[in-house]
Amino acid sequence: MSMVHCRGCGQKIHETAPTCPHCGAPQRAVAAAAATPIFATGPHGKSWMVLFVLCFFAGFLGVHRMYVGKVGTGIAQLLTFGGLGFWVLWDFIQICRGRFIDAAGNAIAHGH
Repeated sequence: MSMVHCRGCGQKIHETAPTCPHCGAPQRAVAAAAATPIFATGPHGKSWMVLFVLCFFAGFLGVHRMYVGKVGTGIAQLLTFGGLGFWVLWDFIQICRGRFIDAAGNAIAHGH
């Protein structure tokens, strides 16, 4: 029995469930789930590729942190130019490793 995360609430559900038994959110078809596009989002609703691009081009502005809901630290990066580059470099490394965490505590990894 294979489990996946609900698109609405993030709870684990059976991969063939048409709707989430926890929140009632409709789930995508199994065939559509197999074909994961480059801008796919995970249960957290955020795309790894968008996060990567935001950090690469505007990391010193903290935009990538605001994208994942970390508004306070995003503003701190904006005011310090990404912690003079060190903080944004650390974030970029974590994003590349697939270990960057959003405001809800979810890792935003490749393909999610």
